[in-house]
Amino acid sequence: MYRFLLAATVFTFGTVAPAAAAIIVYETSLSGGAEEPSTPSAGTGTATLTFDSDLNTMTLEVAFSGLTGTVTAAHIHCCTAAPVAGNVGVATAVPTFPGFPAGVTSGSYAMTFDLTLPSSFNPAFVTANGGTPAGAEAALLAGVAEGRAYLNIHTAAFPAGEIRGFLVPARAIPEPAAIGLFALGIGALALARRGRKRRGHGPRA
Repeated sequence: MYRFLLAATVFTFGTVAPAAAAIIVYETSLSGGAEEPSTPSAGTGTATLTFDSDLNTMTLEVAFSGLTGTVTAAHIHCCTAAPVAGNVGVATAVPTFPGFPAGVTSGSYAMTFDLTLPSSFNPAFVTANGGTPAGAEAALLAGVAEGRAYLNIHTAAFPAGEIRGFLVPARAIPEPAAIGLFALGIGALALARRGRKRRGHGPRA
């Protein structure tokens, strides 16, 4: 009985594991030194990007401070020729993220984008990737996953970009269904072990 439950648990969890990464999180630290060419800016920032492949959404959270100039634009660029290096055109909405703080040297931002909408992307990026939001979404997700996408903030002092950072994986969050099935399997194993102890049978070597 114990072996049967173990096999069933492994099989059940194994069948849901491939679908367990519907939510994937990326993050980065922003600095002038990461720009190409680098800037002498003392400004810093952080960004967290969360993709939900089930809902086709992208949630972006940014915080920044200490910029030399005031913000004129911010966006994600993709996809560079090599990971964590180079410059490339804008992939997300232009001229800037909707509602991103402008005319300031510090601030924060949080927004969820519907990746099925053309407005979430630079029209040129959509055209270059099949001419549809679905193609643009696939290209952006692939570029971010490969370390070939960066977020930067442009300012009046540095129109080409004052601070930036390449997005890197932070963590993968299993779907609730996968967690529930795994917990169910662990519970079944615990009950089986308890039953064996009550019958006076210890675990086999």
